[in-house]
Amino acid sequence: MAHDEALYASRARLMFDSGNWITPWERAHHKTPGLYWLIASFYRLFGINDTSARLPSMIAGILSLLLVYEIGKILLGKKLAWLAAAILSVEFLWLQYCRLSTPDVPMVLLVLLAILALIKTELHPKYYYFWSFIAGLSLGLGFLVRSFMIFLPIIALCPYLIWEHRRHRHLTNPILYLGFFVGLMPTFIWLWFSWLHYGNQSFEELLKFVLDLSSEDHYQNGAFFYVWNIPLKAFPWAFFGVLGLFVTLRRPLPRYQLILVGFPLILFCELSLFTTRLSHYSLCVYPFIALFASVGLNWLGNIYQIGIPQQLPLQKDKINALNLFARKNLSRNLSYGFGGLGVLLVIASIIVLGWGGSDIRKYAIIGLAMGLGWLILPVIWISRYHFGKKFLTARYWIAGWLIPCWLGLAAMGSIGLLSDYNPALRVFLQQSAIASILQTHPIYFVQTDGKIQVLLNFYISIHDQPIASISQVPAFGYAWIYTEQSPKLSRPHRILGTVKEYQLIQILPY
Repeated sequence: MAHDEALYASRARLMFDSGNWITPWERAHHKTPGLYWLIASFYRLFGINDTSARLPSMIAGILSLLLVYEIGKILLGKKLAWLAAAILSVEFLWLQYCRLSTPDVPMVLLVLLAILALIKTELHPKYYYFWSFIAGLSLGLGFLVRSFMIFLPIIALCPYLIWEHRRHRHLTNPILYLGFFVGLMPTFIWLWFSWLHYGNQSFEELLKFVLDLSSEDHYQNGAFFYVWNIPLKAFPWAFFGVLGLFVTLRRPLPRYQLILVGFPLILFCELSLFTTRLSHYSLCVYPFIALFASVGLNWLGNIYQIGIPQQLPLQKDKINALNLFARKNLSRNLSYGFGGLGVLLVIASIIVLGWGGSDIRKYAIIGLAMGLGWLILPVIWISRYHFGKKFLTARYWIAGWLIPCWLGLAAMGSIGLLSDYNPALRVFLQQSAIASILQTHPIYFVQTDGKIQVLLNFYISIHDQPIASISQVPAFGYAWIYTEQSPKLSRPHRILGTVKEYQLIQILPY
């Protein structure tokens, strides 16, 4: 398990093991407990394991795809809605976080549900109050799942809520506020019991955490972090997304432009202004990247379908004629360009597989899968326009963009890069002798790395005991130490196992 998700999984385990789902901490906690409750509930259903911890995000990811389809169907039509859902499913960062026990994807699900509900209130006046309640409820529950971060998408919705108020009347709809209040009720109940236990510290920790994140950049990511990070983590769909954004701006939607265009742009600006910038903070933008990418890719597909004219059309306006010719070259150049990238990836992967070290060979499998996939694009283009295979319509060409990403992500999943982040540690902890010790004895951590300690907090049944010196470990006790520490220990011990730079030892009596 990754370090960050292990924090959520281990905190949920603490709730589950202690039976205290409100105040299991020694001091007031700095996050709302929505995700902890979800994960602990899945522990109760399916046992304590990696999959149970990740199931909330997996389910939220699947439901989010359905919501993107429904939103896209209303805004763009069925064809583009299906394409948007397909694109979102192969965006790297999105797929990765759909397999992590973190609150990001569940929050995105609630935001998408709120947006769909707001749209539905306009389309179905008969169910106006029902969908209004669902919209408010979703945003209220968002606070339970993601604390104050839910206010970023709420603010991004404000232009639609304010400027289009004459049409939809959301801001004067009491049912919307009722739903929001009902959604906040679980948080209020938790805060009440937490206040009874910790006092004002309950409120202070929540506020201090968000103020700390907004006042200082702990990771030194500049204001333009998302300008390069999103295109990298959503490659190549961010390119098509920008193209689709321009197409949408030229042909604006009459009723929902402030949702399709205004919401993601405002949210992007908010995230860039927020001092602490991390990749997963931008996940709420990724469904809209997929929607824009579907518009851009469909626009290019239409150009592909027309093909390249043999000569410029006879038009009085030469500039328009040149623009038309340039656009019709775009699909061909992209096909050849990514085909060339595919050739480079295949050559590099073959070299690495033949002469590279064992650690890097697994990455060559990803490069080989994507490289072979990118070759589909020029093959389809050449087959249609040089060999007369007219059955290769735009649908085949668009599929040629999806297949390489799917193959690359499938290769990543097959070697554990989307879920099995610490295979050596996982295999070590699954050994029967080691597992029995972890389940029945406390483990002492002697100046170990914080990330490893966070991971082990999830896998160890009995709470760990961080200590400063090996002298504090009782006889026959078990300790987790750096491998380099073992020869320097003054106390007799036996080594039970070694994984990476760590050893599990048992202290022997003198």
